[in-house]
Amino acid sequence: MLQVINPAVVGGVVAAIVFIGIIGFLAVGRHIGRRAIARHGQTGLASSGSIEAAVFALLGLLIAFTFSGALSRFDERRNLVVAEANAIGTAYLRIDVLAPSTQPQLREAFRQYLDSRLATYRKLPDLQAAEHELQRSQQLQTEIWAQAVAAVRLPDSHASAGMLVLPALNEMFDITTVRVAATQMHPPTIIFMMLVGLAFAAALLAGYQAAGERDQGWLHKVGFAGIVACTIYVILDIEYPRLGLIRVDAIDQVLANVRAGMK
Repeated sequence: MLQVINPAVVGGVVAAIVFIGIIGFLAVGRHIGRRAIARHGQTGLASSGSIEAAVFALLGLLIAFTFSGALSRFDERRNLVVAEANAIGTAYLRIDVLAPSTQPQLREAFRQYLDSRLATYRKLPDLQAAEHELQRSQQLQTEIWAQAVAAVRLPDSHASAGMLVLPALNEMFDITTVRVAATQMHPPTIIFMMLVGLAFAAALLAGYQAAGERDQGWLHKVGFAGIVACTIYVILDIEYPRLGLIRVDAIDQVLANVRAGMK
C-alpha cells in the first residue's frame, strides 16, 4: 500500500512549525536570561558552555545521520528502478523459448504491464490514482503468470522453457513488492520528533546565553531558524522523493527504454 497522507504537505508544515518554534524559543530563552540578569545582575546569568556544546553537537549529529540515511534510501530506490528494468527486460527476452503461438499475446501483456508500472509512479503525488494503477499491475501479473504457465506446457515450447521463463517472472514480480516496501522504509517518527525537539532546545539555550549581549537583530534569528527549518524540510523531501521538490522521476527513463524496445 502507498502512503495515504501526502508527505510533501507534512514536510512543509513541519518546516513552518520548526521555523516559528525556533524564533519563539530564541525569544523565550532571551526573556528568561534577562529576568535572571534583572534579579541577580550579570553574574546571575548561569553559563555552561559544555552543556550548550553537547546539545548543539547532538543536533548536528542527528541532522547528519538522518540526512545520510535519507540519501542512502534515495539511492536505493533509484537502484531498484534499474533492477526492475533489468528483470522485465530479461523476462521479456525469454518469451522466445515459448511456443510461437503464445508469444504475441504474452508480449502484448508485457507491454501493458510495463505501461502500468510506469503509470503507477507517474501518477504521484496523486496517491489514490497511483494505488489504483498498482492494483492493475498486480492483476496483469496474474494474467502473465497464467499465460506463461500454460505456454511452458505446450509441446512446441523449448524443453527448458519452464526453468527459464518462470523464475524470470518471479523476479520481475518480486521487485514490484520490493519497490513498494522501499517507499515505506523511513526512520521512526520519534527520530524526527527528537530532531525538532533538539532544534527548539538549542534555540532556547542560544537565546538564554545571548540575554546579556546586545540584541543580535532579526537577521541572525531568521537566518538560524531558516537554515534549520530548510534542512529538516530537505531531509523529509528526500525521504519521499516522488512527492516533493526532490524527484527520482528521471531514473524511470530506464524503464521507458525497455518499453521502447518491446516491438
